Amino acid sequence: MNTLIAVAIAPCGVGEELSAEVAEVVRVIRESGLPNRTTSMFTEIEGEWDEVMDVVKRATFVLAGRGIRTEVVLKADIRPGHTDMMHRKVAKVDEILEK
Repeated sequence: MNTLIAVAIAPCGVGEELSAEVAEVVRVIRESGLPNRTTSMFTEIEGEWDEVMDVVKRATFVLAGRGIRTEVVLKADIRPGHTDMMHRKVAKVDEILEK
């Protein structure tokens, strides 16, 4: 079933600048081959539920597996019969705003 998630995976207690650790997480997500988009606060990933959740698990454990306390915030939109929600949802809002 197609699933769109927004996930933030971040290390805790390892200093003030965390961009290197976040980049490790984002690398795992991007290399997954699933559609994804990173913003300043979240990364969206779209695909089948099991595929998406596997990517979240692997991305989380890239830090946790090294003994780094890791925080995960996840929001999921499961919408049967729909695909490419990552782009279509934004396009619908843009279409309304252009009127």
